[in-house]
Amino acid sequence: MDGETRRAQIIELLKESRKPLSGTELAKRFLVSRQVIVQDIALLRAVNKNILSTNKGYILYDAHTVERNYKRTVHVKHSNDQIRDELYTIVDYGGKVLDVVVEHEIYGQITVDLIISNRQDADEFVKRLSENQTRPLNELTYGVHYHTIVAEKEEYLDRIEQKLGEKGYLVLDKKEKA
Repeated sequence: MDGETRRAQIIELLKESRKPLSGTELAKRFLVSRQVIVQDIALLRAVNKNILSTNKGYILYDAHTVERNYKRTVHVKHSNDQIRDELYTIVDYGGKVLDVVVEHEIYGQITVDLIISNRQDADEFVKRLSENQTRPLNELTYGVHYHTIVAEKEEYLDRIEQKLGEKGYLVLDKKEKA
């Protein structure tokens, strides 16, 4: 199979899949190396295909679904031991965590897609951090980071911010403190 055909089939698989597909899964399916899949994904992104790379694999970003939701960025800070609780707070009140963003003094803004929709996703994320002995991105900024959150109703986002504030995770900007 040539690369163009494989890439077209990758797009179809991503459209049909209800869960992220890992590079390893795709490589096995197409009998190529994982690196070939990584290159295919890069080529597809270059021609404006909305493919997100999450900690669980690749997904096709559906801008129409996100556009129907309300979106908000929250500025938070917490310890590594509180990651699961922070994510639970967001998903339990109707939110979906799209990403994590840190503002690094040297490297600038670093954004990583998360796509965490429920407690199971949160548990898998925390488990992978632990199993891989990986440090979370927020360690670069002493726990300070941002999340882009979407929800079906703006009230859900208000409630999420309220709960994050009650738990001491929400960082208030200087103008908000006044």
